[in-house]
Amino acid sequence: MARNSAYHHGDLRAACLRAARELLEEDGGADLSLRAVARRAGVSATAPYRHYADREALVSAVAAEGYRELAEHLSAARTAPSAPSTPDDLAAVTVAYVRFALEHPALFRAMFAEPFDPTCEERVAAAEAVSAYVRTVVRDAFPGTADTEALSTTVWALAHGLAFLHLDGKLDSSTPEAVARRVKESVSALFTAVPAVRTATAAG
Repeated sequence: MARNSAYHHGDLRAACLRAARELLEEDGGADLSLRAVARRAGVSATAPYRHYADREALVSAVAAEGYRELAEHLSAARTAPSAPSTPDDLAAVTVAYVRFALEHPALFRAMFAEPFDPTCEERVAAAEAVSAYVRTVVRDAFPGTADTEALSTTVWALAHGLAFLHLDGKLDSSTPEAVARRVKESVSALFTAVPAVRTATAAG
């Protein structure tokens, strides 16, 4: 089937997303544009505008796909059928977060480094699903926490920071084992520090 048949069969949106992701993986998005996507998808230069007003709208749609895939990736990494509730459970999910970034570097940067369009309902909903998952993790892993929202931000910042430090070559990502070891040590340090801080606060 010819590429441009995607347009005639009503699958233009999917064809554009597929083309955009291919371009992202090839050059990190430097040459990503609606015109380039049209060429890659084999449709007219104006066809993508039927679904995307501009490049930002296209990137937001790609990012929404990425958030959904990330959520699925994190859920699959659970060491138990329930939400993570131990350091090992949380470490497994955090390792999965970092590995997703390393396996899909261009997509991950599009999700988090490109401008966030708050009017893209699809992207907002997909991002919120990941945020809600993190809040669930924190609620179950740190029972009794007074400010779940603040600690959720801390946990996500830890995972996100580790992901970008590995992506940018600041931490060893030469092997999956090296990545997993550093991430697990970081998560363990967080679990060790929180009770220690609580004890010190109570004693004071």
